[in-house]
Amino acid sequence: MTPADRLALRAVAFAGWWTPTLGVLAVVETAAELALPAVLGRAVDALVGAAPRSSSDRWIAVVAVLVLVLIGTRAAQDYGGGAAGARSVAALRHTLIRHLFALDPRAAARRPVGDLVGRLVGQVADAGRAAPTVVLAGSVLLPPLGSLVALTLIDPWLGLTFVAGLLLLAVLLRRFVSEASEAVAGYQRAQGDLAGRLVEALAGARTIAAAGTAEREVARVLTPLPELRRHGVRTWRVLAGASARGALLNPLLQLAVVAVGGWSLSAGRLTPGELLAALQYAAIGAGLGAAISAVNTAVRVRAGCARAAEVLDEPVRRYGDRELPPGPGRLDLRGVGIRGDDGRPLLDRVDLRVPGGTLLAVVGPSGAGKSLLAAVAGRLRDPDTGEVTLDGVPLRGLSPAALGRAVGYGFERPVLVGETVGAAVGVDADPVPLARAAQVHDVVRLLPERYGTPLADLALSGGERQRLGLARALRAERLLVLDDATSSLDTVTEHRVVDALTGPHDRRTRVVVSHRVGTAARADLVAWMDGGRVRAVAPHRVLWRDPAYRAVFRP
Repeated sequence: MTPADRLALRAVAFAGWWTPTLGVLAVVETAAELALPAVLGRAVDALVGAAPRSSSDRWIAVVAVLVLVLIGTRAAQDYGGGAAGARSVAALRHTLIRHLFALDPRAAARRPVGDLVGRLVGQVADAGRAAPTVVLAGSVLLPPLGSLVALTLIDPWLGLTFVAGLLLLAVLLRRFVSEASEAVAGYQRAQGDLAGRLVEALAGARTIAAAGTAEREVARVLTPLPELRRHGVRTWRVLAGASARGALLNPLLQLAVVAVGGWSLSAGRLTPGELLAALQYAAIGAGLGAAISAVNTAVRVRAGCARAAEVLDEPVRRYGDRELPPGPGRLDLRGVGIRGDDGRPLLDRVDLRVPGGTLLAVVGPSGAGKSLLAAVAGRLRDPDTGEVTLDGVPLRGLSPAALGRAVGYGFERPVLVGETVGAAVGVDADPVPLARAAQVHDVVRLLPERYGTPLADLALSGGERQRLGLARALRAERLLVLDDATSSLDTVTEHRVVDALTGPHDRRTRVVVSHRVGTAARADLVAWMDGGRVRAVAPHRVLWRDPAYRAVFRP
């Protein structure tokens, strides 16, 4: 069973009790649909005198009941199909989002954000229709098979005539499935590529406007359009071709049944009511609209499941169940190495010991590996080789809760999450002292609802956003990692923040990536990075004697 098929089964399970309910409704509808021609034929025979006329009222009443059953079951199926799809889509989106957040950042970064959004919004919506589609696919053959049985019971010659039509129908549907699957899959791939390019362009809209390259960027974003059009046109051509062949097959089959039925009527083997029933059974059995619609929907569902399953097949980051013992926050990196996609070493056998409570500044030229070192220090990224421990416990062995309590990250461009300012800063903690330490409390006090102000209503400067992100990071109990987290602050505010982080009252271990000599001078130790390796670890005043070290801070 393929990953797409397994995900489709999960989507069916997510629909809950709606799936068997839809199955029962489909069977009841099919039974009523198949019973109606026979009952209507009996009523006609009673009215024309081919059967006791006294039974005509009874048969007409049964016809009315069957019509009401058909109306009721179809209405219930429409509602149930929508409800089942909504439940499956909601569950699939929760599953996909949880999986995305559990991925190693490298795995998530391999796919453009727009492509992931397209899968989450578009393809999951298709995959969520699995339950009603499975029921429809399972019941779509019942009317043709039931019609075949009914026609055979009426007259075996009618059954043989109808078999020939069903064989042509099977050939038609098989070709349609093959061609439609390729077209739909290609369309969804091109759609994801287009969405990814659009999100990238929107993220850099100001840069594009400043550079005057809007027209060039429009052309780049719309590059997948020809492929999108090609697959879209192919999809409609396949669908139109199947419909056209079905439109030809349907009347031919009915005409054949009329001919054979008329011959049987003239031979006295059929009554007028039975001929009417035979014509209706031929129309029911040869109606390709429902079959083509079911197959087309199944193709889209499977393609959507395949696109979503590609993400779900990415292995998630594994955690342990250990808690940290009491300790000062000693950080150790032993033989840590990271390689790029091209195999080039980005961090090369890094060994680094940071005593608990130490303020470590990480400096070096661009591309030296500073941000990667900061990432592995708090398990934002796992090394390819080597081990990182905090107070003697490997970071891989910690539970998610223990890691979240112990380590906090501040970034140059933080993403604020949560409904309100308070939630973005404090999560489950009191946000006020954190905001004070990050020198952003005075900004929050001026907001309409202070810490209850919705994030969606905020228009923040880069420095204010950076300070809110820094305040969130300060929740860390044992290790604080700041990756250029004060670069957007003015000089006075930065000095106050650095004072708060470097003061003797802060006993946490602090790893600060910085390009500023002042931060390095106030640190207890400086890790000098160069070419993915730690060139030296010493106090700033010691390293300052080296001209190459001084050159790191030259503009």
